[in-house]
Parts: sequence; C-alpha cells; structure tokens
Amino acid sequence: MIDYEIKLKEKGFKAICGVDEVGLGPWAGPIAFGAVILPVELIDFPFKDSKLLTAKKRENIYEELKDLIIWNVAIVSNTELDKLGLALAKILAFKRVILGLFAKPDIILIDGRYIFKKGQKPKIPCEFIINGDNKIKSISAASIFAKVYRDRIMIKMHKKYPEYCFDKNKGYGTKEHLDALKKYGICEIHRRSYRPIKKICG
Repeated sequence: MIDYEIKLKEKGFKAICGVDEVGLGPWAGPIAFGAVILPVELIDFPFKDSKLLTAKKRENIYEELKDLIIWNVAIVSNTELDKLGLALAKILAFKRVILGLFAKPDIILIDGRYIFKKGQKPKIPCEFIINGDNKIKSISAASIFAKVYRDRIMIKMHKKYPEYCFDKNKGYGTKEHLDALKKYGICEIHRRSYRPIKKICG
C-alpha cells in the first residue's frame, strides 16, 4: 500500500489525494465521497478499508486524525440521487469533495472503476484503482472518513425516524428495514428511484 504513494512522491507529486465513496447501495440517505491528502509522516499509519474495521475503530481513527490531515467529505442527497441517477450523482459528489478540499491535489487516486464520460474528466491527473481501499493508504483513509461522516448522518436521522432503525442499518436493506417500510411506508430520505422503494411507492 505504501510503496505506490512513495513512488508517486519520488516522481514529484506532493499532494496525493485518495478518494472513496460509501453509501451507494442503501435504500435511504445520501451517498458520501471522502477525499484525504496524507502528510508524509502518516503514510505508514495502519489504515484499512473502512468495511474491515469496527465502528468504534473507525471513530477512533477519525477523531485521532481529523485535525492532522487534509480531508473533506461531500454528500449527494437522496433527492439529488433520484433526480440525477447514480452515475451522475457519483460525478457530482466527486466534484464537490475535490472542490471542498483545503489544498489542491497534484494527483487523485480513486477507488473503483472509471466513472467519467467524455468531457467530464477533471484537469487534475486521476487514476482509478480496483480494490484501492485495500491497496492505497490515502484511499483507505478516505473510506474511513466518508463512512464515519455518513454513519453520523444516519444516526441523526434515526432520531427523526426511529421506526426504520437507521442507527443500526444505516439505510441498507435489512429485514427490519423492509418490515418497517411495509408497516410505515417511506420517509423523506428514502431513495424513490431504487427498485425496492419503487415497489412500495407503487
């Protein structure tokens, strides 16, 4: 994981930015993109893909590093997602998270596959890395920050809509979530364009 970023720094790249997203699959809530630029002294910090960490461990890393690194998390709401569709929503979230960074990256390392169409690619050099959240430190860090940020939103939404258990399922399609939908219908943060929600909406 460390080698690739070190090699980029040796080539002259100073601000290497990792980007990862969370929340593409849930039935409710926003999608979130995280972006992190790690300082050299944190390049060997034991980051992991957020999915491999407990919620407590993610929170601890977030609190430990939030004032030590350059980072941003940007969201696209469920209503924006319904209007744009997932492909364009991802591009919008990407633009927001990069523009919101305190420093401009020299290069951006993005988890996953190519998401841009002709004319959409940013001027900053970008590389897409399959399974990047397990290979690249800055991407792993971005996944953690995005996950913590989004989870906090969903916990806050639980207080408004406790019947859906958003504090536990974070908007994902669990049995308890489905049972609540059948009993109560949808709320304002559900993604109406997603197939399971469409069925309930009629």
